[in-house]
Amino acid sequence: MASVTMISSWVHHNHHRHPSPSIFTPFKTPRSSSFITLKPIVINPKRTVSSSSSSSSYIHNYKSSSFDFTSYIVRKAESVNKALDMAVPLQEPLKIHEAMRYSLLAGGKRIRPVLCLAACELVGGEPSVAMPAACAVEMLHTMSLIHDNLPCIDNDDLRRGQPTNHRVFGENVAVFAGDALLPFAFEHLVTATSPEVSPVRLVRAVGELARAVGVEGVAAGQVADISSEGLDSNDVGLERLEFIHLRKTAALLEASAVLGGIVGGGSDDEIERLRQYARCIGLLFQVVDDILDVTKSSQELGKTAGKDLVADKLTYPKIMGLEKSREFAEKLSRDARDQLLGFGSDKVAPLLALANFIANRQN
Repeated sequence: MASVTMISSWVHHNHHRHPSPSIFTPFKTPRSSSFITLKPIVINPKRTVSSSSSSSSYIHNYKSSSFDFTSYIVRKAESVNKALDMAVPLQEPLKIHEAMRYSLLAGGKRIRPVLCLAACELVGGEPSVAMPAACAVEMLHTMSLIHDNLPCIDNDDLRRGQPTNHRVFGENVAVFAGDALLPFAFEHLVTATSPEVSPVRLVRAVGELARAVGVEGVAAGQVADISSEGLDSNDVGLERLEFIHLRKTAALLEASAVLGGIVGGGSDDEIERLRQYARCIGLLFQVVDDILDVTKSSQELGKTAGKDLVADKLTYPKIMGLEKSREFAEKLSRDARDQLLGFGSDKVAPLLALANFIANRQN
């Protein structure tokens, strides 16, 4: 990540009021300021991405009505649900499998696995090749939700429109259900991925996914988020908020796109463009989530509304204000679309529509 973060760069150019210097005090990871950088593994590139006038025109003139994203995501989500159902059958010991399946098959938008499948298709791969990776990402996402809802973290009673895992199965079983999904995600990725994906690419995919949920990803973001509760926004500011959400929220979205690109046979350049696109929509997802948390009801969201405000967490509206948060969301949406320049217009539509969907979602 560049020394000037996405948020601080945007704020310096767009804020009419100059915030105090303390807002831009970096919150650094103890390892490196970079985040899940592309590793120099030699892979034969399929093609070099170059920006064409037709691709540029299509992307910048894209309208949501030009692609039936609702049908697309419903169709893809159904295929993901079937694959997840088959991957985690109900078997002994029944209790833990029931708990795993309860949260894993609870529905949801399936944005991460759909992103993985779309990224695979974008670089010329067959979506079936990316399905194990898509399922692995969703397993890890579900694990994070189960743990995030626990009383010791967010203490939430509602997720995806139904009681949270620990409310149904108890805290002890919920912890183990999440624990079981974590290693099984990697097992499934390794054992279910087609042999046509080279060992080098598969190892690369495992590394990306591991970093996304570990101390450079979700775990780091969660701990930083907890540590920031109740802090004065003037003492913390935007760079720490970006640190949290590039890891807590964007990391798995980034991994979804990158895994799709890797197993789909994408070149290094294509994978890097997918990474940057997903990083933008990852932050966009969180900005919109924060906005919805203070503007929608629990019934509309399918989860407890206003809980971040109650917990006194750092959020974009808290630090930037509601209108500036909306402006920043628009900026991230534009930046995400720009990363898709050069890809064929026939395959880029799902990712353009996904960015639009995330920017305009209402729950």
